[in-house]
Amino acid sequence: MMKRLKVIDLFCGVGGLSYGFQANKSFEIVAANEILPSMATAYAINHPSVNVYTGDIKNFDSNWLESDLGEKADDIDIIVGGPPCQAYSTVGKRSSNDPRGKLFREYHRILTEFRPKLFLYENVKGLLSMQGGKLFKDIVSLFESLGYSVQYKLLNAADYGAPQIRERVIIVGSRLTSRFQYPIPTHYDPSKPLDLFKRHLKPYLTLGEAIGDLPLIKSGEESFKYATEPKNEFQKLMRMNAPKKIMDHNAANHGAKLIKIMESLPEGGSPADLPKNLRPTSGFKNTYCRLWWNRPSTTLTRNLGTPSSSRCIHPKTPRPLTTREGARIQCFPDDYKFYGSRSDKNLQIGNAVPTVLSVSLANMILVNFEKEYENSNRQVLQEKEKRNYVKNSLLEHAV
Repeated sequence: MMKRLKVIDLFCGVGGLSYGFQANKSFEIVAANEILPSMATAYAINHPSVNVYTGDIKNFDSNWLESDLGEKADDIDIIVGGPPCQAYSTVGKRSSNDPRGKLFREYHRILTEFRPKLFLYENVKGLLSMQGGKLFKDIVSLFESLGYSVQYKLLNAADYGAPQIRERVIIVGSRLTSRFQYPIPTHYDPSKPLDLFKRHLKPYLTLGEAIGDLPLIKSGEESFKYATEPKNEFQKLMRMNAPKKIMDHNAANHGAKLIKIMESLPEGGSPADLPKNLRPTSGFKNTYCRLWWNRPSTTLTRNLGTPSSSRCIHPKTPRPLTTREGARIQCFPDDYKFYGSRSDKNLQIGNAVPTVLSVSLANMILVNFEKEYENSNRQVLQEKEKRNYVKNSLLEHAV
């Protein structure tokens, strides 16, 4: 029987990337590291069995694990992590001087020290184009220099059941003999032609399907009761262990003019759809924009509660998304807890990996290790049979 696979979670945030590993009994997350105290607290609340180290990644090393947990570096099977992505984001300034853009070197340092059998490195799509693609090639080469077979693929969380278009680069490095296979999509974009190979897939989950059972509160309001019974499998999953009162479903107060702007926006609308006297005098094309009810959300950001940020205004009521609605879009179940102020909680959610993507990746990593275990046992058995055959042949010859 294969032992539980031991995992370290770097840049752990609130736990989106490691959610699929925590939810699967075949894995054991032994340690996590996060520099932001509110993030680390939220992670610890939701992962009580994990030893969480709060502080700069530069200070994280195997000595901590050995002294605190008795775990040696070579006990670790898997390392996962997604360094802060702001330096690479196509929405941000994409500065090559941003120190957050150098954190892959700390990830490399830890890989060098622990030498896990497999690692998973997650980041934004913009990483592929930074410095004309040179930075990405350098990162892959750095990982390959440690003896890892490195693969990468751009995955869209909507393809795996998230109610959100969210593309992320997933790099997997392995020292296993069997090749890692990326998860096969379970959903498809219904706005595109459906070919023969996608007929078994489900259409993308829409925003309405994801949050339709949450009450339609207005600016300055809050509600603790669900509006309806669960209407679909996603809502049932999100509410499986839900508390009696909905957490974090409250809307900030906004001024009369901003509310008027949000009221005047059509579904999916932007400032270009407003009367000239209501159009904001600042912002970008994707700010002060309304979402669609019957489509997946656009990529959620840390400012999901700020109308002047990337598209985040509710399709049916004049306010931005609540923290709980943001959590649903990122596929965190309703019993998942966030910590700190509203902006702290929204940061924890906006920076996370949708949990359904984490579950799909964890499942495929487990399949990869199971194949390795089977191959290893098969080789041991073949060697044993070979030795027995030689031994029996020698005995027959002696007789």
